[in-house]
Amino acid sequence: MYPERTPHVPVQRAVEVHQPTPYPPTVAVPAPLAPVQPGTVPAVASIVLPDGRVVTGYAINPAQPEPVAAKPAVSRTAVNVALGGAGFLAVCGGLVLLTSFIAALTAFITQLITLAAVIFGGWIAVQILGTRGHQGGTTVNIRKAVFKRNHFRG
Repeated sequence: MYPERTPHVPVQRAVEVHQPTPYPPTVAVPAPLAPVQPGTVPAVASIVLPDGRVVTGYAINPAQPEPVAAKPAVSRTAVNVALGGAGFLAVCGGLVLLTSFIAALTAFITQLITLAAVIFGGWIAVQILGTRGHQGGTTVNIRKAVFKRNHFRG
């Protein structure tokens, strides 16, 4: 079932060794600098200090932030009209829901009353038209009775 163990001799394989080839280092050559004239000549400012010395230099203008786009003003009247319209729509929606609820409740109560009338009417019909005989009625022997002016005398 299992193969018999046989001694194996390791296989000799040729091994290739790869040595990395170094590249010569590259020397960065700086680009020649060319004098560039500014687009505008900045103004030279001179300041006289309190002790009499004069300092001359270029004025540094502080960076001006970009102006923020002004938002158009919304009038209070427009806001009030919009809020009033939203409130009016909410009230109308609530009234529609209330009306629908009342109509559904009325229909439900009407169906309950109709069901009760059908059940009660059926019960009365069974009592009147029942096949149990005349257990609660009065039995009259007509041969012995005397009728005089719509009065019964027994």
